[in-house]
Parts: sequence; structure tokens; C-alpha cells
Amino acid sequence: RRGVSMGKAKPKSILAEILIEIAPRVGARVTLEPVWGYVGQITYASGVKRYFRSSTLDINRIGASDIAKDKGYAKYFMRLEGYQTIPGETFYSKSWAKAIQSKKDIDAAYRYASRIGFPVVVKPNSRSQGSGVMKVHNKTEFYQAARSAFAKDNTILVERAMTGREYRIVVLDDSIISAYERFPLQVTGDGHSTIERLLRSKQKLFEQLDRDTRIDFSDPRIRTKLKRQKMTLKSVPKAGDVVILLDNANLSTGGESEDVTDIVHPDMANLAICLTKAMGLRLCGVDVIVSTSIDRSPKNSYHIIEVNSAPGLDHYASLGDKQRKVVEDLYLRVLKAMEY
Repeated sequence: RRGVSMGKAKPKSILAEILIEIAPRVGARVTLEPVWGYVGQITYASGVKRYFRSSTLDINRIGASDIAKDKGYAKYFMRLEGYQTIPGETFYSKSWAKAIQSKKDIDAAYRYASRIGFPVVVKPNSRSQGSGVMKVHNKTEFYQAARSAFAKDNTILVERAMTGREYRIVVLDDSIISAYERFPLQVTGDGHSTIERLLRSKQKLFEQLDRDTRIDFSDPRIRTKLKRQKMTLKSVPKAGDVVILLDNANLSTGGESEDVTDIVHPDMANLAICLTKAMGLRLCGVDVIVSTSIDRSPKNSYHIIEVNSAPGLDHYASLGDKQRKVVEDLYLRVLKAMEY
């Protein structure tokens, strides 16, 4: 295949697949690691070499990327630049708090949660894709969620639970490349199927769409969310009833999306572009929650959830041919920009 050398490996991500397809358009060649097909090298006609791993490309500076991956640090600098972030603070595991001589341990985290008022959101500080994120309503749930989050990270974030519509806006330099509204994992009842059966049908649909999402049926967050709605996986919702199964809207945990690129308000677009520059990034996924809609000026109705320096577009590309073409065009622009 022209433009690619990959041994026995097959691309394991849409990013790798697309890079292999489009690299010849800029006179480049992709060498895919031969065992897993997960990372690769891009060699340009000039001899310049660049690399990628999963959804991470050689487009952002290392320092800025590392800050973006640390939710607490990123929140600090976004606030410093004048952007509205979700109110919250970082706290440390017992062992780490002792090591760094901090009093901000799990008990201090609970006192903070009580002070700002339940429900609150607990999340590992440096994990992505919604891993370990949980909305909690009382002391028991808080300690369970915090201990679970500490098993993934020595630092956690405790944030006020916000209501509104969640969006991801993907920025490249001075342009909005894509935007989509995100919805949490949910099923719609048909009057005779259990929630578990509806979930398995959703998993099959993901596979048909070539989404690499795997629903974790043993996820305790699903059981907790259902219990709060007086249901279990064996419950049979009425026809047309929508059952929300997770509080976070990450596509990687089974959430879904709706393309809204064409209706982003100019003020929201400008906010996302300026925020990306302020954080020292060129390619960035800006996650925002608004109390109105993305087609209206944000003014004071928004809060930045986080920024992502390696915004995976696999799920966006799977929405349809139009979205796939947008992703191809994006990565073509990134390929050209990375050479210099």
C-alpha cells in the first residue's frame, strides 16, 4: 500500500487508519509499529520524522500538553486567564498527603464537599475518557468514589455538580474543526426488554459502527445510577422511557453525540480559540457545559470542564461520511503543520 510500511500490524485506531490513507497526499510515509498497530512514525519527503501514539500527535508542545493532562493545574491557569471553570479543588491520597506534608487528604476532601453542597463530582486528576468520574450525593457515596479515584491517581478533583448541556469543541490554530453535543450512556425502553438486554443491543450497534467503545456491564457507577432511579439491570423500562446509566457524557464510556459544528455561536467559537491559545496549544478539545445552547453567546452561562491536548476524533468520524471527511481534512492540515 502506497505511503505505508507496517509489517504484520493493522491500524488499531481511526487516527492510524486515516494517517495511512492521507500521508501520500503530502508526500509522507507512515510506518506502523508491527505488533500492536498502535503507534507510528511519519516520514516526510524532506526527511523530517514525526510520531503519533493513539490520538496523540506531534502538534502541541510538551509542557502545554502535560498541563492540559493535569486537570488541577489546567484549571488554575484557565482561571488565571479569566475563564470560568467549574468550582472545585484538588486533594491527595493519605499516603501522598503525608509524603508532601499536606493536610488536603480524603477527609479534607469530604469536608470541602459538604461545604459546597452535595451532589458533587469526584474524578481522578490526570485520567481521561471519563475514567473514575462519579457524581455522589452523600457521605457513603463520597468515600466510595474517592477511594476508587485514589486507586487510579494520587490526586483527585472534587467539583460542584453542574447542570446544563455538554459540548466538545475541537480547535486547530485559528479554526473550529468540529463541535458536538455529548450525551451520557443511556437506553430507551421498548416495553419488554431489560436494561441489560438494551445495553447489549447498544454494544452491538457500536460494533457495527466500528466504534471501539466497550460498555463495562460491571461498572459500579451504572448500578449506583440505576439504584438511585429504583432500578437494576434486570428492570424493564416502559416503551419510550429514557434511562440514564452514567453521569459523565464521555463517548469512550458509551455516550453518544450530535454534530453541532454548523451552529456554534461566533462568541463561543472565539472563546474556544482564545482559550486554546492561552493554554499554549494548537490542537485542543475544549469541553464546556452551558446552561443555554451552543448557538447562543456564552456570556456568563458557560463553565469550562477541561481541555484535552489529544482530542480523539474516532467517535466523531464514526458519525457519518461527512464527519469522516472533516476528520480527514483536519488530520491533513495537522500533517502539513507538523513538518515544520
